[in-house]
Amino acid sequence: MPRAPFRAPFRASALAAAVRVRRQRRTGSTPPDSILASTPHPCARALGLVGVVLLGAWLGLLIVGGVRTPVGPMDTTMALRPSLTGGTKIDVAPLGALELNSHTAPVRLDVDVERLDPVRSQALVQHPERLSGLQQEITADVSTGTRELAVRSCVAVVSGATALGLAVYRRPRRALAAGGLALALLAASGVSAYATWNPESVLEPRFSGLLSSAPSVVGDARSIVTDFDVYQRELARLVTNVTKLYEATSTLPVYRPDPATLRVLHVSDIHLNPAAWQIIGSLVEQYGIDVIIDSGDTMDHGAAVENGFLDPVRDLGVPYVWVRGNHDSRTTQKYLKRFKNVRVLDDGRAVDVGGLRVAGIGDPQFTPDRSLAARGAPAERLAGMRLAAALRAQEQAGTPVDIAVTHEPDAARETDGTVPLVLAGHVHHRENELMKLGTRLKVEGSTGGGGLRALQSRKPEPVRASVLYLDRATRRLQAWDEITLGGLGLTTAEVSRHLPEEIRADGTPSPTAPTRSP
Repeated sequence: MPRAPFRAPFRASALAAAVRVRRQRRTGSTPPDSILASTPHPCARALGLVGVVLLGAWLGLLIVGGVRTPVGPMDTTMALRPSLTGGTKIDVAPLGALELNSHTAPVRLDVDVERLDPVRSQALVQHPERLSGLQQEITADVSTGTRELAVRSCVAVVSGATALGLAVYRRPRRALAAGGLALALLAASGVSAYATWNPESVLEPRFSGLLSSAPSVVGDARSIVTDFDVYQRELARLVTNVTKLYEATSTLPVYRPDPATLRVLHVSDIHLNPAAWQIIGSLVEQYGIDVIIDSGDTMDHGAAVENGFLDPVRDLGVPYVWVRGNHDSRTTQKYLKRFKNVRVLDDGRAVDVGGLRVAGIGDPQFTPDRSLAARGAPAERLAGMRLAAALRAQEQAGTPVDIAVTHEPDAARETDGTVPLVLAGHVHHRENELMKLGTRLKVEGSTGGGGLRALQSRKPEPVRASVLYLDRATRRLQAWDEITLGGLGLTTAEVSRHLPEEIRADGTPSPTAPTRSP
């Protein structure tokens, strides 16, 4: 049978393969695996190209590195890194790192603070009047650095993808296609970052590092509801804080909280962990705490022999508000009442402490007593109703309550609409809920890391506490810092700043802000 005419020249190997395929088609035999492997599926080719592009772009960013640029008095290095969530990470070694949810894109901006320029930093510290122009200077420095970083990153990803494509495919056309696709992906990432840019992310940073550094680096929450141009002001404040810390040779200065802000430390579920008192004392000193509120389960069994564990409360130096948890007995409650700085709340009783009016109710159940049948959630809801009735009575008497406290979240939810803020614990994890009638429920985790029972677990439970910032005039919640420490045997520390949803950037409450309901 004569061969079909060829329209274009073929290599000898391609011609031989075509002859074998035709012969096998005539005989009905199956082509060998080698021929099938030589013609990959289009989807496989596309996935392979994407893999080459991503790996090459990543290698290019790593090899080229970052851009060294001054930001105010600091010498920094900026770099782009692949990321699933985006955002910005500011490494302030040796103090720790700040993470900002600044944008959503497959790339993250890393900023490493390398050192302070001695001349610029001393001039800033010795002449505080120069701080007024620091905002514009820092903004201009950041803009210059990011533009240079964008240009260098484009060159890096294109070069990396093109070089790897040439090494893999050995064809210039495929290599150039890989470089073009890498540039397109970087451009799309830039558009995504620009479209999702959130300048207010500097108001809600997540700090990880030395716990003692957190208040000075993150700063006070007062400016959250007073400054409109948040990005420039907060960025300038961050640089100023870090400058002062480095100028003191990493010896932290005394934290001076804003006198117009009340600071409440919320702790819960200590469960006989003696290390909790040292942590609480450190937070009181570092954050300038005005009041501590403990939402219960300080003990494990509530026996009289455990009472000595409570003695460090007397040395904390600030008022300590406490409600009974389901692991705290009436004996525990009576012992705490002896301390001058302790305010024990029960049956809806309200007290004025630290510029706040606080009311609470103890847990109606004492679970270590096995002789009593557990009454469960209905008993908790009934206790919450009793507290809500007491709150309404306070409102009608002209002495409204600012914060309510229970141990169980089920009881706390019954106070919705009667108080702006209610605190609880019990579940050993954090919850934050703005309920239907406008009351915010904040549930704290275990400040004792689950207590001594954590030794029975393979993974340590984190130690959790929160610092609540309230306006001294209105006594409304402005912001809060969630503090998370590594559990037994761990030394990690993380502090994340959060803002209430109802507070806008211009500092005025939104129309849906919760109000007291009589």
